[in-house]
Order: sequence, then C-alpha cells, then structure tokens
Amino acid sequence: MARLQRMKIGSALCAVAALLATGGCGWGRTVAESEALTNSGSTSGGPTSCVNTSGNTIKIGFVNSLSGTMAISEQTVSNSLHMAVDEINAKGGVLGKQLKIVQQDGKSEPAVFAEKAKTLIEKECVAAVFGGWTSSSRKAMLPVFEADNALLFYPLQYEGMESSPNIFYSGAAPNQQIVPALDYLKSKGYKRLFLVGSDYVFPQIANRVVKAYAQGNGMQVVGEQYTPMGSTDFTTIVNKLKFSKADAVVNTLNGDSNVAFFKEYKASGLKAATTPVISMSIAEEEVSAIGVDNVKDQLTAWNYYQTLDNPQNKKFVADFKAKYGQNHPTSDPMESAYTSVYLWKGMVEKAKSFDVNKVKAAADGVTFNAPEGKVWVDGQNHHTYKTSYIGKIGDDKLIHTVWKSKGPIKPDPYLKTYSWAKSLSSGAGK
Repeated sequence: MARLQRMKIGSALCAVAALLATGGCGWGRTVAESEALTNSGSTSGGPTSCVNTSGNTIKIGFVNSLSGTMAISEQTVSNSLHMAVDEINAKGGVLGKQLKIVQQDGKSEPAVFAEKAKTLIEKECVAAVFGGWTSSSRKAMLPVFEADNALLFYPLQYEGMESSPNIFYSGAAPNQQIVPALDYLKSKGYKRLFLVGSDYVFPQIANRVVKAYAQGNGMQVVGEQYTPMGSTDFTTIVNKLKFSKADAVVNTLNGDSNVAFFKEYKASGLKAATTPVISMSIAEEEVSAIGVDNVKDQLTAWNYYQTLDNPQNKKFVADFKAKYGQNHPTSDPMESAYTSVYLWKGMVEKAKSFDVNKVKAAADGVTFNAPEGKVWVDGQNHHTYKTSYIGKIGDDKLIHTVWKSKGPIKPDPYLKTYSWAKSLSSGAGK
C-alpha cells in the first residue's frame, strides 16, 4: 500500500510537471544544466517579463498554505515574510521602491502551488516569489519558474539532489540537517534506526540518505514506514516501532500527523530516554500543537531556534512577538523565510536591478546577519551556507541547543563530498 501511495504521488507530480514544462520528473536539473538549456533556447530565456518597474512600488508574491493540513506550519511562514517586508519598506524599500505583496494560498496541494505560482508570475507580474513548504509543492512549482525564467525563494530544509537557476534555497541542504542529525545519533551510540515519514518526496529521499549513511557508518535501519499526508492513525506504525528493537527514531512526518504520532508513541510506553525521536520537521509552533507533554526531551535537527543567544535573534524574536502576539514562537522555517527576503534584497541591490538574470548573476556571496547567524549565498548551486543545530525540546515549549556545528556549513545538495553517498549523488541531476 505504501509503495502504491508513493507511485501515485510521483505520477501526480510528473503530470503537473508535464503540463507546465518540458522537463522530466526526477532528481531535478543542476544549475549548470538548466542554464545550458536556457542559453540554447530549450527552456526559459524566451519569455518576456511583465514586471513593472516604472512606478514607486514593485510587486512580490507569497505562496503559502493558509488552509489544509500544512496550514499548521505555513501560516507562521507567511507572517514572517510579511514582517520582513514591513521592515524593509519602513527603511526605504528596495532600490527606492516600496514592496507590494500579492498573497496566494497553496491550500496544501502541489498542483495548486503550481497554479498559484503561474498566476503570480504571468498575471500579477511579481519580481520574485517566496514560499512553498513540502518538496512536492516545490517540485510542482519548479518547471513553472524555469519556463518563465522567474525567481522562487524556497525556505524549507529539504532532501537535496536538486538545484535550479530559478530557485534559491534558504533552508538546509541534507548535509546541513540530515547528516548532522545522524552524526549526533552516531556519537551517542545509537545504531538501530526506525524511520517514519509522510508519504511524499522529502521523507522518501531523505530516508535514502539515512539508509546510505547507516550502511556506511555501522548503523542499521530496522524499520521504514510511511503514511499519507494528514494521517492520524499511528497504531500499527507505533506497534511496529515498539517491537523493532530500534534504539532511535528518525522522524520525517510533516504537518499535523506529528500530533497523532507522538500521542500514540507516548501511549505505547515509549520514552525519549530509551528510544529518542529526532525530528526534521518539528519546530517551536508544532511543539505547542502536539502538546509539550508528548514531546518533552525529544530531539530536533534545524538551523535556528528561538533560544539562540545573539543580538539579531533577540531583536527578531521581540519584534515578531510584538507584531503577532507573545504566545507565538519563532521557528526555523519562518526565520529562513524572513532571511530569504533580505537575501533577495541584497541580490537586487548588488545587481542594481530587478532583472532576473542580473539578480542571479549577482547572487554569489550575498550575505545577511540573520537571526540564526551569518548566512551567505553559494552562487554555484543557489543554496545557502548555514550553521547546524541539534536541539532538545524543553518543558517551556522551546527547543534548546545541545550541539552546533563549528560554523556555517558549505551547502552540498548532492552529497558529493561524502564517500558513503556515492550511489545517491551518481543519480542526481538526471
């Protein structure tokens, strides 16, 4: 059944891609490959931008799930994007122009994300688009942005094995989240892993990375289970986990499925002290939704926590709470989204233009002193240098750092610098 579900999702994504572009449905093209296609006239480059730069304002687009199963996570991303724009406008805008937001609801459906992206680019004539959450949403939008030679700033950590000349990835590549998480588990002596995830792109490919890492690092995957997005019945999966003799769980569930999983996990008698869960998609706002009693002392792998102790984060947290309420926490995805707006601003100002090709050419080395720490853009693969953090969930509903990397990690979306990942990176870009 799980295999059938994955086949259905893969087929649906290919159908979206086929409708919107001539590209295939696989790992995703490299920046160099896509630029070559552009220069040869096989893909974008032909379309004429309808962005209007003649007035005192410039349009940018937001596409987030404000409804559906992902709304629990994506609403806060939309909030942080709005806050970044308000700050930028208050300080004079970008190249002297005020930013005008056009908001779209992706409705937690990849095909809707693609439709809304096309609307933003071709009808609303925005200079750039910010948003997406699931990898399914990103992959559905990718051919739209490449066909129209437009820009998407994608804020989420993801499974890697992709780069595009029309997407900037401000979230973590796998070597900035998944690999540090596994390194941490290995350092603590955990060797038997159980994998649980939602049945879509990110968990499936992320778990290929986990399995390759395990094979090359003396670890064993003793179970691998997927469930449809929005699923709330985890009785069978948790029973399999309990009897698998796993000593740690790698969790790539997304959205409100985490609520049901952790409640069932706790009800079964499993505990963080003996079978810890390290989660790739649970941030501060999800902790409150799940219930802190259900996730206290569990682990997370991210590149930002509200509790980070630096001046820019203290201001960021204070400003966000002043704008949206003291009970609203900050989190990695929304901080990454906030940062992406400032990175785009830096690229535009470096290029002295809103023109997409000029912005891309100016991207390399653009920096921002973000709440997570200093970040900068790798112009070769359009990913971002980021610091990695492993955190533990406290009874205060916040996540506290228990390990961090020595500094920002160079993004390696194809894991080409890891010998154990050769079988993964050899299939990338095809």
